[in-house]
Amino acid sequence: MDTVKAMSNLEDILKNLGIPAELIHPNALLHRDLQLDSTETIEISLALKRRLGIKVKLETRQDKSLAEVCTLIESAMSKQMETQN
Repeated sequence: MDTVKAMSNLEDILKNLGIPAELIHPNALLHRDLQLDSTETIEISLALKRRLGIKVKLETRQDKSLAEVCTLIESAMSKQMETQN
């Protein structure tokens, strides 16, 4: 999966959580910039599991940018493809 696709999926999930589109950009931090709480980060993880069949752990103390989350999504997708082959 490429970064654009990962970001697109992430963007859709965030919009479904009520995050305004203008706040969604690669450098936006989940907690500081988007004001997401731990429940909402879990919702993002669950949505990724439902949409893409991957596990991405976002429930950490360290604030992550959307670019970092996309990297985690790409990594999880790569691992998933490796196990399928």
